[in-house]
Amino acid sequence: MAVRMLPVVKLATKMTIAGGALYVACDYGLLGSSEQGSKALEKAKAALPPAIEEWMTYLGLELPTMPKIEFSPVQAWNSGVRWTVAALSDAPTKATEYTNQGWRYLKDLTK
Repeated sequence: MAVRMLPVVKLATKMTIAGGALYVACDYGLLGSSEQGSKALEKAKAALPPAIEEWMTYLGLELPTMPKIEFSPVQAWNSGVRWTVAALSDAPTKATEYTNQGWRYLKDLTK
C-alpha cells in the first residue's frame, strides 16, 4: 500500500512547491509590470545581503564582497519575447531566402 502512495506523495510535494513558488512570485510582483519587477528587485537587494552575512557568520565562512551591478529591469523587460517575435516575423522571408539558396545550389550541382 505504501508503494502505491509514494508517487502520489511525490506529486503532491512537487505541486506544493510549485504552487508556493508561484504564490511568492505573484505576491512580490515578479509577474506584474516592469515597475513592480523593479520594486521587487530593490527589495531583494536590500534583504539578501544581511541574511547572507548572518548565515556566513553562523557557519564561520567568509565571502568576498558582492560587486555592484547596475541593471534596470525596466529597460530589459521582455527582451526575450521581443527577440522571439522579431525572429518569427522574419521567418517567412528567411525561409524563402534559404529555399532559393538551396534550389540554386541543387541547380549548380546538376549542371
